[in-house]
Amino acid sequence: MREPLAIVGIGASAGGLEALELFFTQMPPDTGIAFVLITHMDPAQKGLLPEILRRFTAMPVRETEDGMTVEADTVYVKPAAADLSIFHGTIGHLEPVRTHGMRMPIDGFFQHLAEDQNGKAIGIVLSGTGSDGTLGIRAVKERTGMVMAQDPDSAQFTGMPESAIATGLVDYIAPAERLPELLVQYVKFSITALAGEQPATARIEAELRKIFTLIRLQSGQDFSQYKRSTIRRRIERRMAIHQIPSIGEYVRFLQENPHEIEILASELLIGVTRFFRDPEAWDTLQEEVISDLIPAKPEGSVLRAWVVGCSTGEEAYSMAIVLRECLDALERPDMVQIFATDVDRRAIETARHGIYPANIAADISPGRLERFFVKEDGRYRIRKEIRDSVIFATQNVISDPPFTHLDILSCRNLLIYLSADLQKRLIPLFQYALNPGGYLFLGTAESVAGSGAAFRTVESRWKIFQRRDVTPPQAPRLELPAVLTPPAAAEPKTRDFAREEEAASELAREWLLQEFAPPAVIVNENGDIFYFHGRTGRYLEPGPGRATLNVFAMAKGEIRDALESVLDAAVREKQRFVQKGVSVRGDGGERRVLLTARPVGRRAGRGEMLYSIVFQDLEEPPGEPAPKEAPDRDTPGNDRMTPLEQELAETRARLQYTIEDMQASREELTSMNEELQSTNEELQSTNEELTSSKEELQSLNEELLTVNAEHQKKIEELSETHDDMQNLLRTTRIPILFLDEDLRVRRFTDPIRPIINLQSGDVGRPVTDLAVNLKDERLRADVREVLDSLQVRTKQVQTRDGRWFEMRIVPYRTEENRIEGVVVTFIDIAPLKDLESSLRRARTYAESVVATVHEPLAVLDADLRIVSANRSFSTLFRLAPGEAEGHLLSDLGNRQWDTTELRRLLEEVASGQTEIEGSEVGIGRRRMRLSARSIRPDAGPGLILLAVEDVSGRPASG
Repeated sequence: MREPLAIVGIGASAGGLEALELFFTQMPPDTGIAFVLITHMDPAQKGLLPEILRRFTAMPVRETEDGMTVEADTVYVKPAAADLSIFHGTIGHLEPVRTHGMRMPIDGFFQHLAEDQNGKAIGIVLSGTGSDGTLGIRAVKERTGMVMAQDPDSAQFTGMPESAIATGLVDYIAPAERLPELLVQYVKFSITALAGEQPATARIEAELRKIFTLIRLQSGQDFSQYKRSTIRRRIERRMAIHQIPSIGEYVRFLQENPHEIEILASELLIGVTRFFRDPEAWDTLQEEVISDLIPAKPEGSVLRAWVVGCSTGEEAYSMAIVLRECLDALERPDMVQIFATDVDRRAIETARHGIYPANIAADISPGRLERFFVKEDGRYRIRKEIRDSVIFATQNVISDPPFTHLDILSCRNLLIYLSADLQKRLIPLFQYALNPGGYLFLGTAESVAGSGAAFRTVESRWKIFQRRDVTPPQAPRLELPAVLTPPAAAEPKTRDFAREEEAASELAREWLLQEFAPPAVIVNENGDIFYFHGRTGRYLEPGPGRATLNVFAMAKGEIRDALESVLDAAVREKQRFVQKGVSVRGDGGERRVLLTARPVGRRAGRGEMLYSIVFQDLEEPPGEPAPKEAPDRDTPGNDRMTPLEQELAETRARLQYTIEDMQASREELTSMNEELQSTNEELQSTNEELTSSKEELQSLNEELLTVNAEHQKKIEELSETHDDMQNLLRTTRIPILFLDEDLRVRRFTDPIRPIINLQSGDVGRPVTDLAVNLKDERLRADVREVLDSLQVRTKQVQTRDGRWFEMRIVPYRTEENRIEGVVVTFIDIAPLKDLESSLRRARTYAESVVATVHEPLAVLDADLRIVSANRSFSTLFRLAPGEAEGHLLSDLGNRQWDTTELRRLLEEVASGQTEIEGSEVGIGRRRMRLSARSIRPDAGPGLILLAVEDVSGRPASG
């Protein structure tokens, strides 16, 4: 048994058999990869897929069994009667689940595969209808796996591949027969070239910073404070896709291909999200948090929530639905306002549209689907009631001002991607944004560690916390502009003296460094040199090629290897680190160099830590000079010492007075300094209040900007809808009149002017004030009747100039199903009226012709019932004119016409099989000559024209 290099989940449905045949025909049998096939099959039928696939691959093809361990170079096929899971490389069988009539086995297995295999998971979507697999590939990509899809142009059914490609998460798109080559290249490269976790060195960190810089320049997003492990895994996955072995080469690839920067930035932002993720957490939030939060607020207030890192909006809409359900249950009229933010602009655009694939039904109950979603073209759209309560905005929670006065703040599965230092900065910001008693909703892998004084745990399992009623610390300071007001002007002499003193001090420091300090450089943690001191040429020299000031690139020989470990240790330990015994070979032979690295402080204005690297040669110190001999006090020169001693004593006395004066001055200065400190504290307190007010104003301004952006987006959508409606009305050329509930004109189309005398300035006027060119003056009554009954009314009306229209009045319904007026349309029916007149004249003409004929004539229907008869026919049967119509022919003449032979003949005529021409039949004691033929109009049932002649007294025809 061999553990596979990667496990590939393949999803296919309609048309998938051909795609699988093409795929496995080209797949080598010894790649070390395992394949699990998920197809849509009827559980009641036995699957034949294993037998079919064995004809196209040399790999073993097995139908999965519960508890089967996945092996390399093997193809596993899902049985029809089970769904699959995987745990630690072992297949598990699950009871098939049908959600709202749909089965999504591909989504389910892809999610299990992603959680179990992480970066070794690969998802492939082949031909099929629907959208199964779309949610699953998001889970695969979130776990740094790889995704492939069949090119829709080569698929029999394009639904599944197109749905997957539309997410923007597919790495390779190709025909089924091309996918194996790309798959093998990716797996082999990711295993051989990028296998194992490479240690984080200063050089790799420098390359990562270059990548962060390129992304920030192109997209404005800063990933420098994200967790390095997550960042590196996703960068290495992109390197494997492009077959790039080193991170330095990938940096050059990014510089040459700006489109790759956009893809990388998008992948670094991928987060797992779906509706009501962790359903028990949402139930707990609804039952134990929101049900207590709403009654505590005044009725009619606004519930404010902030969903941080909302991605494509599922989390935000879930929050809106839960809040709306609670308000409806409590019969509260409160409003809901949810701010949903993310740094990914494309995700925000998707969230704003509020349209999701059909397979979200697996995460949402039928009641919620019916209440809060509308199904359109096989997808689900959020209802307007919920959409209007959520405001989406592009925002960076790390750098942009927060929303404040919140009741709920949801930040699920964002903190786990950020560094520990950044997490500690965000928790106080969340406390600052929440109202006292507000709730913080985190992901299951996140916590508020170290902030116990600020938050009370409501539910430890689902990470729900409540802000304690304590004064929060100030929100992390925003980057405010430097103070522009210059300090108060001092006396010119004092300012000049300060400059001279500073210059003298600088000169002294330079001299001391030159005379006594060994050669050294000041660098950052990446080795970039900011300052040289002394003669460093014995240790550093420029290298060939492009000019650089990096200490690793300039270090000579043996120093270079030791230098990286020395600086890396200093960066890691944050303290002095000494590396001894570095041997260096030079023109003067071999010598030993002592390298000392230690932190020296942060770079002004940037907060970047700087380090000093000191180079010292290890050699014998020079001998100490012999001290000069002190003079003997008994020599003759000692007599001159007395005046000197007196002068020294006077000097000491003057020095003492000077010291006392200085002490007094010092005390005065100390007192002044205390006063200044007190004043400074007051000014600082005032400045903090002003800064806090400014932050609140900035936060409010951010909120207003967000709302404005949302409104601007809605205005654009309304403008597009308005333009579409205007063009639709203009092209239909139908007279339409929109009236409100008070029968005032809201809108109309130009073709209505000949019917109702309307001008552009008549909008808002009652329809009763307008001249209506209709003979029927009941327009107002008809409209009022529709408003009262809400029933559609249709009638034919005629204008005073003789034109006919069909007037149709329907209630005007809003999207919320409110009645706000009526819509009156007029359809020109003049051609129809002309046709009716023509038919009426033709009928009159035909009836006149028939009436003047002396021979008895009648028109029968298919049941031999008389439709019409002329006067001669009525006379024949001794009936009044028109009395025969509606009677069966067999009922006439004392039922003498009820004969089998006559019925057979007429039925054959009715079916069009024959015609009767002068056929004589016996009717009682009389003989009748009959002529009949079928009449088939363009529309309607067939008829029979029957002519009858009494030939009883004539000789029988030969």
